[in-house]
Amino acid sequence: MLSDISELMRCKKIIEQKLDWGRSENWQSTDFENLNQLILDKTGISLSVSTLRRIWGRVEYNHLPSVTTLNTLAKFAGYQDWRTFVKQSNIPNENPHVVLPEKNEKTKLPTKNIAWISGAVILVGLISILAFQKTRQPKNETYIFNSQPITREIPNSVIFTYDASDSPTDSVFIQQSWDGKKQTLVDKNLHKHTSIYYEPGFYIAKLIVGEKVVKEHKLLVPTKGWLGTIDGKKIPVYLKDSEFIKPDVMRLPVSVITEKNISLQPEPPYVHYFNVGNFDPVSLKNFGFSTQIKHEYREGAAACQLASITLLTDDIPIVIPLSVKGCVSELNMLSIDNYISGKKADLSAFGVDFSVWSEISCKNSSDKIQYFVNKKLAAEYPLPKREIKIVGLSYTFQGTGAVRNVSLTNGDKTIFEAFNNKIILSAK
Repeated sequence: MLSDISELMRCKKIIEQKLDWGRSENWQSTDFENLNQLILDKTGISLSVSTLRRIWGRVEYNHLPSVTTLNTLAKFAGYQDWRTFVKQSNIPNENPHVVLPEKNEKTKLPTKNIAWISGAVILVGLISILAFQKTRQPKNETYIFNSQPITREIPNSVIFTYDASDSPTDSVFIQQSWDGKKQTLVDKNLHKHTSIYYEPGFYIAKLIVGEKVVKEHKLLVPTKGWLGTIDGKKIPVYLKDSEFIKPDVMRLPVSVITEKNISLQPEPPYVHYFNVGNFDPVSLKNFGFSTQIKHEYREGAAACQLASITLLTDDIPIVIPLSVKGCVSELNMLSIDNYISGKKADLSAFGVDFSVWSEISCKNSSDKIQYFVNKKLAAEYPLPKREIKIVGLSYTFQGTGAVRNVSLTNGDKTIFEAFNNKIILSAK
């Protein structure tokens, strides 16, 4: 028993060294969620966050993990299985069988410090996509899993159709997205399950048998035109079109927020504007996007005037962060496969004067995506070789803000325009 515990501690040490996230005693809940997703991506097995917390001593647990869990940890550490791991007495410095994020700020998975950028959107887009390419299915079982949104309104219920009757266990779950908390136990002998989505976006829905993801698919939850929300404790506060949409500008007055009994202090709420699934998808290989935004609240805790623009894709999203010049250290940018922290990279070009309108744009240029702030090149990052398409837009403001002159192009063709005294083109 003592030797088994010793081997488990050694395995955990290898994993901690490869992750390079600092002392595990200081890991937060989001770190265990990220670890859950990394393990799934590398092994095809989903170890629940609660299981990982028990293994790392956050919850009292007096027994060794199951053989399946031990085998999964060993595979993630770079070994064939637990038995093979136990036979090894030395901790390797590097193992070719496991590929984790490089130790740099562009690829290291974000944790809770990026949550403000675009609410659920970035988490849905980034964490769920990392696992999508690794769908695995047991050889001797057949599973069916698909879904259909009921409407274009938000909230939106989605009907999942599944067949897990071949499952060797009654532990069959449907997971709405990357978030393991949105995992529901379903009857393996039934074939329908309905879930509700409170925000639009791009999701990866999963059918899980035991701890193994056996089926997953892309799911787009669209909006009917523009949707405005204010973050709530459990459910967003939904805005009427008349409260934030005008012919030439999208703007939510502070008075509308206070009329809804939402306090702007001491913690200003986040306001979001979404438009998802209302135009033909645009390939990143031939796109152009531009807009003008203005932050319109700078009281108390909103002194940094944090804001972001998100281009939702059928892959990892693009997230362009903005703030006043003095707060660029708080910014975090996402350019598909590149995550950039303002604490360890120079994002000063994304600090702006929000007392006037700021023009933000981006486009593909050869093998790069270029980002411009007020017509000046602010940053550029590699354009992924795989096909990725833009399927929606969103804006986020800490407090409130305004948007105008939205334009999305595919080559020389305008696909979508809004708030520039022109009608929307090519909308579905």
